[in-house]
Amino acid sequence: MRILGIESSCDETGVALVETLADGGVPRLAAHALHSQISMHQAYGGVVPELASRDHIRRVLPLTEAVLAEAGWTRADIDVVAFTRGPGLAGALLVGAGVACALGAALGRPVLGVHHLEGHLLSPFLSADPPQFPFVALLVSGGHTQLMRVEGVGRYELLGETIDDAAGEAFDKSAKLMGLPYPGGPWLSKLAEGGDAQAFKLPRPLLHSGDLDFSFAGLKTAVLTQTKKLGADLEARKADLAASTQAAIVEVLVRKSLAALERTGLKRLVVAGGVGANKLLREQLNAACARRKVRVHYPELALCTDNGAMIALAAAMRIQSGLSRPEARYAFDVKPRWPLDALAETPQPSPTA
Repeated sequence: MRILGIESSCDETGVALVETLADGGVPRLAAHALHSQISMHQAYGGVVPELASRDHIRRVLPLTEAVLAEAGWTRADIDVVAFTRGPGLAGALLVGAGVACALGAALGRPVLGVHHLEGHLLSPFLSADPPQFPFVALLVSGGHTQLMRVEGVGRYELLGETIDDAAGEAFDKSAKLMGLPYPGGPWLSKLAEGGDAQAFKLPRPLLHSGDLDFSFAGLKTAVLTQTKKLGADLEARKADLAASTQAAIVEVLVRKSLAALERTGLKRLVVAGGVGANKLLREQLNAACARRKVRVHYPELALCTDNGAMIALAAAMRIQSGLSRPEARYAFDVKPRWPLDALAETPQPSPTA
């Protein structure tokens, strides 16, 4: 089975082709392409939803033609068209859903709406070192920070989540307070490489709460307070503040992940989402897990951000597991808010439901 995946939940347009294998193993990534809208949104200091939606319209079909050419396939070779149904920006999601259903109708092929976070969670299966079930998953994308116990495809138990700002938001908002360009997270991480992580004592919210929830809004407020205290000296101390901020976020993520592993008794950790590409986070998780003889798995760096490959893969794995049935019904809706743990271990309804 050959599956086309379309991702358009926020500010990146991703299209990919995945092929399931006869032996039922992990599906093969045949081709993928991604267009980032970073340069367009930089002038506004953040994502402008209307502009994002319009840009998705311009990019989806050319990217589809590009991945078909790379794979050496034609449109007739597509068996299923998958798309991100949610969560995300409503207008952006509607673009991907509309294109996917129109393409499915034109080709007479079934379509399937996919959960964006499930795509992230399963994306490490496309890596050179794919995980095995069961495992603890740390999902750290731009707007989500969650710890999940994962027994198999569609079998997710929420262990803890953010009660306010996610880790990615903490990176981006702190960077903005320091005057760094959009998107701030990567800029802050780069700047932190030349700073002293011990220079400023910043809070580690909920670090000793006894549960597995996260909170980063207080850290952002502490960074704001520190920038005001520094005043004219901010420029000279910016690298130190960036390093201290990153250290606070990473420590919370690492400590909570280790607590989740201890609580569940599992010896395998999957880290997925854009923040999962953070160099310090990977270094500290690798070191801490090695001491505890825990295996850590990450997506390939190119697949950490939003992408079509993870959507096509999630669709393929759900179909293989019998949890989803793609249907040749082309009315659609989207789910801008859609908790991952709401996915049931039963066949999912069509996008028309």
